[in-house]
Amino acid sequence: MQAAVYHRYGPPDVVVLTDVPKPIPGQNEVLIRIHATTVSTGDWRARSLQMPAGFNLLGRPVFGLLGPRQPILGTELSGTIEATGQSVTRFKVGDEVFAFPGEAFGCHAEYRTLAEDGPIARKPASLTHAEATSLSFGGITALGFLRDKGGVKRGDRVLVVGASGAVGSAAVQLARHLGATVTGVCSAGNCELVRSLGAANVVDYTTADFATGGDTWDIILDTTATVPFARAERALARGGRLLVVVASLAQSMVKPASFAGKRFIAGIVTTRVEDLDFLANLAATGEFKPVIDRLYPLANAAEAHAYVDTGRKRGNVVLSVGETAG
Repeated sequence: MQAAVYHRYGPPDVVVLTDVPKPIPGQNEVLIRIHATTVSTGDWRARSLQMPAGFNLLGRPVFGLLGPRQPILGTELSGTIEATGQSVTRFKVGDEVFAFPGEAFGCHAEYRTLAEDGPIARKPASLTHAEATSLSFGGITALGFLRDKGGVKRGDRVLVVGASGAVGSAAVQLARHLGATVTGVCSAGNCELVRSLGAANVVDYTTADFATGGDTWDIILDTTATVPFARAERALARGGRLLVVVASLAQSMVKPASFAGKRFIAGIVTTRVEDLDFLANLAATGEFKPVIDRLYPLANAAEAHAYVDTGRKRGNVVLSVGETAG
């Protein structure tokens, strides 16, 4: 099968298309024929070793000391079950699914095997594969921070910093679904997009600073690593929470802490099958629509990586595998 692989860390051109062995499903595994995948910021970090502050020395131990331990990137996929192991009962051949292997990667390829009880859910029939593959990275991250870590509730005021990215665009929609009033922070060119996703208010960070405008929020979700607690504190209501998606090493080592009744929360998000089903149901009813910026063929994976490297993508960058992503 063909896969986009990298054997050394570096710029986008380290990613090349090559032939690799097609995986064979084990007894409890399914073989998925991939139709679409994404190039996420997770792929960017693994490829470039551009890590949050303090994590620089941990990049190689995590991803591979002498070179990438997993040469095939890709954190999420959408495709069709092509074969199943003898003990598989949850899925059958022909089922359309989407999946989120996350840090296990392996989705920038024509096929991927996964355990049947792994992070796989049935694809909503109303979604294209390009849309379905874009549900997980942003959706699971946003849901984990807003609902599980932040405890967002109906009536809360939520500020999403980086509201036009994969996580941010998901967070705007999910916060609104959970009953919050949402303000998005983004550049002028993305304001209309963020409003269309359900933000009641939008702050153009190129002309205004949310932290000095006098407004306060119950939750500030920072997806950009640009909002230290000292800056957010003045914009948090009493009992407010700063949720940091991309935290430094020092921040990650701090347990949820309270300062003058306001909390700082970082950490990792757990992927659960029921959360994938939750996102799928929302997408099927039109309450959650993943944003797709650009679509590239798998053969142009390096070009897609280069675009993600600009830091200007809106929502998701999708790789089409074959001719069935749309």
